[in-house]
Amino acid sequence: MNFNDLLSEKKSAIVKKWFDSILNNYPSDASNFLKKQKDGFLNPVGHTIYQSIDGLFDEILHGWDFEKAYPYLNDILKIKAVQDFSPSKAVSFIYLLKQVIREELESDIRGNGLSEELKSFESQLDNLALLSFDIYMNHREKIFELKVNEIKNMTFGLLKRANLIYEVQEQASDSETETVLTQNIKG
Repeated sequence: MNFNDLLSEKKSAIVKKWFDSILNNYPSDASNFLKKQKDGFLNPVGHTIYQSIDGLFDEILHGWDFEKAYPYLNDILKIKAVQDFSPSKAVSFIYLLKQVIREELESDIRGNGLSEELKSFESQLDNLALLSFDIYMNHREKIFELKVNEIKNMTFGLLKRANLIYEVQEQASDSETETVLTQNIKG
């Protein structure tokens, strides 16, 4: 039996343990809720994480196509970015899979001489972790940009309400009139 067949055979146990390991990074109250509540409407975070790791594991089994794995990673990392996980905590779920596989398949790996296949598999997981880090950081950058834009809009609104900003009419180069907001402070 090769390593991939072994992973396929033990998929449901691996994915369940992986899911539990991921949720153990949450505070105990949240972790218990996310593990117990199976309804996707009442528990969208737990549902999304489970569905994503299940799909991701299938993609891993079918040949490491990172483009096909991207949507699953993206869904998980969007959640982690919004929840303000540190980058290391956000991508740790990939490394948790290594641990789960070693625990679940330890005797089978030794018994079938699959340690080289395990090393190759773990190397691919490391590449997946690097991709995950990039995805997570893109989401964090978007969140930061949204926060900065919100602060700019709030500041502009406050200045306008305080009557410290006014509108100026200018003539456009094509003879049309356009309104340009300038941030001149009256004084």
